[in-house]
Amino acid sequence: MKQEVKTDQSAPAIGAYSQGVSFGNLVITSGQIALRPDGEWAGGDARAQTRQAMDNLGAVLRAAGTDYDRVVKTTIFVANMDDFAAINEVYSEYFQAPFPSRSLVQVARLPKDALIEIEAMAELH
Repeated sequence: MKQEVKTDQSAPAIGAYSQGVSFGNLVITSGQIALRPDGEWAGGDARAQTRQAMDNLGAVLRAAGTDYDRVVKTTIFVANMDDFAAINEVYSEYFQAPFPSRSLVQVARLPKDALIEIEAMAELH
């Protein structure tokens, strides 16, 4: 049975979606952008936005009862592929080898004109 994952330690949902959903032994997060937990835009460059998105992702994972070390797959959406190196540098601070599988895709536009959005699937403890 699926259950909503919700926390006030991450950005609030800005649409008709849950911050995350757990199902069986998995949690699947919604995409996280650079919104602070108070709902205000954190902004900044690609590094700063990646850090806020990753912090939001971590809060949702912890609310589900898991953490970065149990993430098996991430998908990263970027507004500009030229930001790859900056994004990868920050992303690498949150994960240890063996790294999750990952897709990184450039898209035309993201919510609130974000530079990056990150979603994940993780195993529950």
